[in-house]
Amino acid sequence: MISAVVLAAGASTRFGSPKQAVLLEPVLERVRASAAIGDVVVVLGAHAVETSERVVHCPEWERGPGASLRCGLAALGEEVEAAVVILGDGPRLDSRSIDRVAAVWREEGADRVAATYGGVRLHPLLLARSAWDEVPDAGLRALPAQLVPCDDLDPPGDVDFADDLSR
Repeated sequence: MISAVVLAAGASTRFGSPKQAVLLEPVLERVRASAAIGDVVVVLGAHAVETSERVVHCPEWERGPGASLRCGLAALGEEVEAAVVILGDGPRLDSRSIDRVAAVWREEGADRVAATYGGVRLHPLLLARSAWDEVPDAGLRALPAQLVPCDDLDPPGDVDFADDLSR
């Protein structure tokens, strides 16, 4: 089984209020639309936010996205073979990108598989169970991954400021 770990633990200081309250449910709707995902866990930290999915609170969220991801991975059951990492502030996530990344992992078995848009590595990123112990505090961006072109899809976006919502 493949689970989704949705990272939504940050303080949202640039946004001015908990952006998770605005962005999380639309992102989760897109995650649930993926045929590849069998389970979802949301990692919260700075803010308690109501959500329709199972929540894990990460007390070490300030250490970085890797710390939040490790909390989410630790909450997954033994039956989970891989986790798709999703950012809770990417409102244009296309569920087909999740399906593509999962399909490439099933076919080729790489430890890390990431979507690219116009040659730029973004999310989603699939992390096979064999690589769960290799998550640094800074996150996985610096670690190599097998790349899956998603150029025909919209990139997930990254909302940092409230003004970004109108774009």
